[in-house]
Amino acid sequence: MFEKLELVEKRYDELTTQISDPEIISNTNEWRKLVKEHSSMEDVVLKYREYKQVLNNMNEAKEMMEDPEMKELAEEEYYSSKDKIAQIEEELKILLIPKDPNDDKSVICEIRGGAGGEEAALFAGTLFRMYGMYAERKHWQIEVLNENTTELGGYKEISFMVTGKGAYSRLKFESGVHRVQRVPDTESSGRIHTSTATVAVLPVVEDVEIEINPADIKMEVYRASGAGGQHINKTSSGKTYSYSNRNCCRVSNTKVTITK
Repeated sequence: MFEKLELVEKRYDELTTQISDPEIISNTNEWRKLVKEHSSMEDVVLKYREYKQVLNNMNEAKEMMEDPEMKELAEEEYYSSKDKIAQIEEELKILLIPKDPNDDKSVICEIRGGAGGEEAALFAGTLFRMYGMYAERKHWQIEVLNENTTELGGYKEISFMVTGKGAYSRLKFESGVHRVQRVPDTESSGRIHTSTATVAVLPVVEDVEIEINPADIKMEVYRASGAGGQHINKTSSGKTYSYSNRNCCRVSNTKVTITK
């Protein structure tokens, strides 16, 4: 494990130098790629450096224990560092687990009221406020994209974007059906209702550039048929442009159709 950590730290130092190089900074795409890699290593490297510092403190305290006047203080430092070392080792093992490549991306969330009528809409509103407060604690930004409110202040559906590092890693497990059992505000006799709401969490995809060869574009025109004036069968009233290329976006049979 520690050999791997040494390699990660070495690569981190190399990236720190590279992203400060004016020549690389001038190449926006390359610079952005290196910054992303540098950022992904930061937590591991900082924790590993903390581990080395605590290990150094423990070794110094062990040497100081030989001095009778410093023995008591040194023992306290030694055993405190020893406990901390064990804790940091466990944290490092977790940090070295391969990550989902989408973990650091922002997300788009959609909440829909399910079974339960108006109470389900109120529950959807409660979920939205919960995610909003969690995002505030994490210093993330929320932007509402679409909402369909009810008279009582709930949501039949609401879509919003959460922007911030690690948003997908924290929210991806929220996808699915959420259920609540409670006496709702819409119930006058005090009966317990069961209501549901669905939550969908998707990572925000990155923009990609596609080069389209005009030779691969096929244009088809449409004309009216039947009896009519002299131009009815000659005037192109509709056009469809189709693009098909097996190598486009590295997906076979990719097709983009634009209708005007």
